Amino acid sequence: MKKEKLSAWDAADHLKTEADMEAYLEAALEENDPALIAAALGDVARAKGMTEVAKKAGLGRESLYKSLSAQGNPELSTVLKVIHALGLKLQVRSGKTRKAA
Repeated sequence: MKKEKLSAWDAADHLKTEADMEAYLEAALEENDPALIAAALGDVARAKGMTEVAKKAGLGRESLYKSLSAQGNPELSTVLKVIHALGLKLQVRSGKTRKAA
């Protein structure tokens, strides 16, 4: 019997467009899980090129890999630098459904 060769699934391989990346990060933010948000930022950074993102953010590549992993716990300043380096911005919206006036 022939053995199947499996490889690890990597979200970064599937984040091809800006819209893909934005939707992915939006979904992670909706889960309200800091580890998931950090990992999703790491996936997007890897999709864009971690070396370039680290350079634009003024951070070390290796430390960025570590802090944006599922086990990482990046400081808010790191998150903000990465978001800026990715050309994104955070927005705040009411969590309540607004009724039409």
